[in-house]
Amino acid sequence: MKLAILSLLLGSASAFAPAMAPKATSALGETVSDLETLSKKLNPIVGYYDPLDLSNANLWGLGDEMTVGFIREAEIKHGRIAMFAFVGYIVHANGIRWPWPMTLEGDAFPTVTSPPEAWDA
Repeated sequence: MKLAILSLLLGSASAFAPAMAPKATSALGETVSDLETLSKKLNPIVGYYDPLDLSNANLWGLGDEMTVGFIREAEIKHGRIAMFAFVGYIVHANGIRWPWPMTLEGDAFPTVTSPPEAWDA
């Protein structure tokens, strides 16, 4: 009797357990032909555009797939750095400053309002 009750309890408890969702997979093509196909699919007007022919560079002798992967990762990284720099430019151009002194001696932040003036200072 105890075994029957235990099996009923375990069976009903498993009804509330989360279902295992299928894992999403992303098939990133790492070859030049995959890049050409993807670029025409994403932007049919411009299509494949590689003026420096970096996709065929074979960086460090590791093959085309490693080169395309490295260039893709570098583009994402540099794009993020550029977005961060743009936010810094806009923050400085609008006069947003930290509320505390710049140094331990109590020196204030520069009072120039345009970023090019700050770069020349």
